Amino acid sequence: MKVYRMLSEKEMKQRVKEEASADPDRFFPTERMRELGLERRRCSLCGTYFWSADPERTVCGEPSCEGGYSFIGKRNCSHKMDFIEVWKRFSDLFRRRGYTPIQRYPSISRWNPTSEFTLASITDFQPYVVRGAVSPPANPLVVPQTCLRFNDVDNVGITGRHNTGFIMIGQHAFVPPEQFDQPRYFDDIHAWLIEGMGMPLEDIVYHEDAWAGGGNFGCSLEFFSKGLEIGNQVYTMYERDGDSLKGLDISVLDMGMGQERPAWYSHGTPTSYEPNFPTVMEKLFGIAGIDMHGEERDVLSRFLPYSGLLNMDEVEDIDRVWSDISSRIGVDIPVLKNSVMIHAGLYSVADHSRALLFALSDGALPSNSGGGYNLRLIYRRAMEFIQRYGWDLDMGEVCLWHAEYLKPQYPEMLEAIPEVREILDHERKKFFAAKEKAKSTVSRLVARQKEGTSVTIGDLLTLYDSQGITPDLLVSSGLQVKIPPDFYKRVQELHQGSDAKARTSRDERIGFHEHPETEVLYYDDYLLLDFEAEVLEVKDGHVLLDRTAFYPTSGGQLHDIGWLEGPTRVEVSDVFKEDRLIVHRVEGDVSGWSAGMKVKGHIQEKRRRQLAQHHTSTHIINGVCRSVLGNHIWQAGAEKTEEKGRLDITHYETLSPAQLDIIERKANDIISRSLPVISMILGRDEAERRYGFRLYQGGAVPGEKLRIVSIEGLDTEACGGTHLRNTSEAERITITGTKKIQDGILRLEYVAGRRAREMFEEDLSDLSAVMEYLGVDDPALLEEKANDLFEAWKKVRKFRSRASKMDEEGRKSSLEDLGTFLEERSVLGIIEKWNALSLREGSGSGTPSFDLSSVARPHDHLSRAASVFKVQKKQLKRTCKRFLAELSGWIDDLGLSP
Repeated sequence: MKVYRMLSEKEMKQRVKEEASADPDRFFPTERMRELGLERRRCSLCGTYFWSADPERTVCGEPSCEGGYSFIGKRNCSHKMDFIEVWKRFSDLFRRRGYTPIQRYPSISRWNPTSEFTLASITDFQPYVVRGAVSPPANPLVVPQTCLRFNDVDNVGITGRHNTGFIMIGQHAFVPPEQFDQPRYFDDIHAWLIEGMGMPLEDIVYHEDAWAGGGNFGCSLEFFSKGLEIGNQVYTMYERDGDSLKGLDISVLDMGMGQERPAWYSHGTPTSYEPNFPTVMEKLFGIAGIDMHGEERDVLSRFLPYSGLLNMDEVEDIDRVWSDISSRIGVDIPVLKNSVMIHAGLYSVADHSRALLFALSDGALPSNSGGGYNLRLIYRRAMEFIQRYGWDLDMGEVCLWHAEYLKPQYPEMLEAIPEVREILDHERKKFFAAKEKAKSTVSRLVARQKEGTSVTIGDLLTLYDSQGITPDLLVSSGLQVKIPPDFYKRVQELHQGSDAKARTSRDERIGFHEHPETEVLYYDDYLLLDFEAEVLEVKDGHVLLDRTAFYPTSGGQLHDIGWLEGPTRVEVSDVFKEDRLIVHRVEGDVSGWSAGMKVKGHIQEKRRRQLAQHHTSTHIINGVCRSVLGNHIWQAGAEKTEEKGRLDITHYETLSPAQLDIIERKANDIISRSLPVISMILGRDEAERRYGFRLYQGGAVPGEKLRIVSIEGLDTEACGGTHLRNTSEAERITITGTKKIQDGILRLEYVAGRRAREMFEEDLSDLSAVMEYLGVDDPALLEEKANDLFEAWKKVRKFRSRASKMDEEGRKSSLEDLGTFLEERSVLGIIEKWNALSLREGSGSGTPSFDLSSVARPHDHLSRAASVFKVQKKQLKRTCKRFLAELSGWIDDLGLSP
């Protein structure tokens, strides 16, 4: 039997290209192109169709067909522009032509569930705008979008054109197919090339191609000149229907042009870095001592027309390519490589620092996982170049140079510099600590190699990934190893797929019939505890209603409990979502229940209130952490149960007790200010326009409409949980602990409301008891006395285990020393009080209490004392009793009793 296989996306894209080539008038604005004097031809080398006004041209614009770059060292257009001027001229031209220039979106695409970084300008509008569910901020529009891509890290600095961080200028429109004005859109970008850049018509080549992504397809026109692709205008008008195409409800204009390309082309410099980082490169060359007109620059200028041959994605034999380039330009390989790699290092420092500026100013952090892994990778690659060549450079300062230059276009980056530098200073310390720690490992590898054990590429990758041991460190330590030219790409591949975010999901599905989305009643008032509804379906002990006030487990918050009353009264033990439906699991007899019945529901108030207190407290703590620690604070996870709340935040170092105290005091100040907690339903576009992308604290939120929860001046988030009406209803917040759960992520645990009151009273009671056990009347002395007890317990235990092996004189001497130690540490006095206390407790007279009314955080005193014994706070009281009882018996046995 023949098995049918659907075409891949790549195959479908090729089909679109072939169909467009066969019927260009249907797919491209051919009439307008001919009016402009362009003529369609087919490339004599690769067979691709292209459009040009040059009657002598026989090849398309691809560099491989063009013979490389022919614009370097020449005046290519009448308008010579640096990076900043490109956007100024472009936006001015397009504003006059009816487009609205908008501000960039963040380079961290928290609104987009499919991508961690903003990869292109169209990412700003995925998925909701491109499918017509949400209106764009303007239509048509242009945007200078900061983008991050890490698939070509090994090429950066070497080819002269690769970047990890770049600006994609987007020209976009989102309209119904009948309004899609392809000739106009083409006219507008053509005007940019002719008027905006001042290019001669004969130098422009439009290259027919196709594009595919996310199940959508379109034909495209790439525009080249003298071997350089300047941009690509995509007409996304189709979606997949099996192995066929059908028209989209919304046609999308998606033109993307790297802002760096026009600047490079207009200057004709050897690389794109000089005209795009002009002030930065001038300073870097000065620090590196490179003469802009010296021999090294001459070698580089001769090399760069062939630099594209060293694209690491396409090269199989890198040594052969180096040899070939060396022969072509007449420079010995060692001289060539030295000149190229010094420059590659400077260019990489410039590029990587700007990419880090983009990412860190938008709230990302370097780390060992997820997108943060790529940020750490480019930071360490730049640092390796700095170390290799001994340059006196600080990456934070290079970021400052970039921010100063970029201020006319992105003033927010200069404002973020203090925080960016603080993060990079911390990253610098980690870099050098990792290098120091790695020395012993590298020494062992060198010794093993001398004994004949080989070191494989797999070993190199594991060493970098697990210990941060870079290729430079290995080579400089004497290890004989060949570093693959695409080393950093291979490192990245180790993490592809492994760092996917865990998603909360429920395997169980009840399998209800099709029903309308459940109407939610808990959004407006968390104290709406009683409601009426209609039964839609009953199945296997699960009840589906048309409306409900029961909150389902979601967003890190546990579900409500309560009861439903129809023909019988049943307990609601679990509530969860199944797609757009809210399902109630019930305990009790529902055999007489059926669709159409009216029922009453009631939510248990105690649990509902406590969950709302913990959830609103999560927002309060998140906002306070951001105000105390910096704008890089984002929620990385949360959980709200009846017992406690926890919040995971992005931060690069552990919190000190002083920082925790400030956060808790500020959080309780928010409570005392009785700020209203406002919730509203807004369209996604309106919500983003009002509040920006801080909305997406927990990551991308689905839906065309968003439920917004706002505490004015502190925190505004897209959130579906149950919330208080006013911050005062949280009553009190106590932070009970913090720990680092992974690199770059800290966890704070806390209690609020009733649980905070209960815990406070429990802690005061335990503190009073433990103070009595250890004979102190000041809580500040508790940790010290706990340490004395623990040390005494260890010393006495050690003496008892060794005493039988000692001679009489040795035993006597050791026992005297032990007695002296116990006396100096006042342990004998503690034991005497403990014995008396034990008698009182035995007689039922209880223990005396202390005046602890001035103690604001009994939890802290207990936690510090508990850490001495390496136990949890709640175990401290029992642990002290056990240690005192054992120590008392041992001391009595040894005749050391007071």
